[in-house]
Amino acid sequence: MRAFVFLLILANLLFFAWVGGYFPASSDPDALRVQQQLLADQVKIVARDEPPAETLMPEKAGKPVEKKAVEICLLLSDLPIADVLRFETLLADKLPAFRAERSMNAGSGSYWVYIPPLPGKQDADKKAGELKKLRVPEFFVVQEGANRFAISLGIFSNREAAADRLEELRAKGVKSARIGERDVKPASATLEIHGPEAQADSLRQAVAEALPQNKPATCRIQTAPAQ
Repeated sequence: MRAFVFLLILANLLFFAWVGGYFPASSDPDALRVQQQLLADQVKIVARDEPPAETLMPEKAGKPVEKKAVEICLLLSDLPIADVLRFETLLADKLPAFRAERSMNAGSGSYWVYIPPLPGKQDADKKAGELKKLRVPEFFVVQEGANRFAISLGIFSNREAAADRLEELRAKGVKSARIGERDVKPASATLEIHGPEAQADSLRQAVAEALPQNKPATCRIQTAPAQ
């Protein structure tokens, strides 16, 4: 009985000594943790002070950079409307990689008030004398061309202005004057053709065959204004 009590007292003294830090601790602070691990043989190391491969930045992963295809732009100016429609159809059928941007140019012309051509120079001079007597300003006798010996009484950019001039002349007694259209320029269009530089030769060949009278130019590059 005394031995049992002695052992119990000794055990309590050893416990209090260990709790009080009288026994030297292990140099490895994680030694006790290793002993407390569960299923330690199933633990796998995924990295040693390195980030996982899937967290690498895209530029470090060596992703290839896509190159943008180089484009050209050809300019075809003052094309008749019929030629524009025909060439747009050709592009759609033969060179679908190209796209055409059309811009319309309005037609232009002028109007003149005139007395039709007279039989000869003497008749034209006689009519000019009559106009002077009627105090008609600004006229001249046409000396050449299809309207030789006609008398021009004014050239105007629109028909309304020509009609006003004709009324003034008739008020002065000029009965043979009339309005005519001259220097008429029909409506046209300009095409900007954009497409891959790799097919530039095919495009130029198509233009030369379909529009031999038109020489293509390179489109002007519009630069952004400085900020």
